[in-house]
Amino acid sequence: MNSGYGLGSQERGFNHVQAIGSRGSRVSRVLWMLEELGQPYEFVEVKLRSPEAYALNPSGKVPILIDGELTVTDSAAICVYLADKHADKGMGANPGVAGRAEMDSWMHFAQSEFEAPLWNKLRHRFLLPKEVRVDVGPAAAYDFASETKALDGRLGNRPFALGDRFSAVDVLLGDMGGWARAGKFPIESERVNAYFDRVLARPARARAQANGGAMR
Repeated sequence: MNSGYGLGSQERGFNHVQAIGSRGSRVSRVLWMLEELGQPYEFVEVKLRSPEAYALNPSGKVPILIDGELTVTDSAAICVYLADKHADKGMGANPGVAGRAEMDSWMHFAQSEFEAPLWNKLRHRFLLPKEVRVDVGPAAAYDFASETKALDGRLGNRPFALGDRFSAVDVLLGDMGGWARAGKFPIESERVNAYFDRVLARPARARAQANGGAMR
């Protein structure tokens, strides 16, 4: 759903979930996660570093999740929070401390390593002031190829990151895979391409894209 901006605590209510961000941004993975969980939500369109974004996040960045009186920022943290809150849906960590460490390791790899070349290229193409932009295309492609090899090795023969079941990790990685393909980053791994085909074909992904995850 889409609405105007209205985030007063009385309007939110304790059971009112709002996913806040700009179309085509990392909010897409938050919407995907909510769709996988079958949770009702409202998509509120707010631009990066807008006054509305700064009012909810000191960095002015989106996405932002408001769940009743709780505000959560950063797409990975939001997805982990939702997986933990709705543990009965089976999208969180495997049991125990080791399971949590495994999931945390995957999430840090996804955001700090796999996504980094994609983000670097995007910043220099569209986001940074023109006077400081440089051509990072070749370096980004080199780094992404390296991270793709790492992802291939981490996946091994498992259908999903945590084993035989789809999880919040796959939402993050799948969204990044869609970003890479849209940005024409070569993916020189049959295993990784098959993995992205598998996760991006999920109906919840299509619903999320239609509800605000994709640009109009």
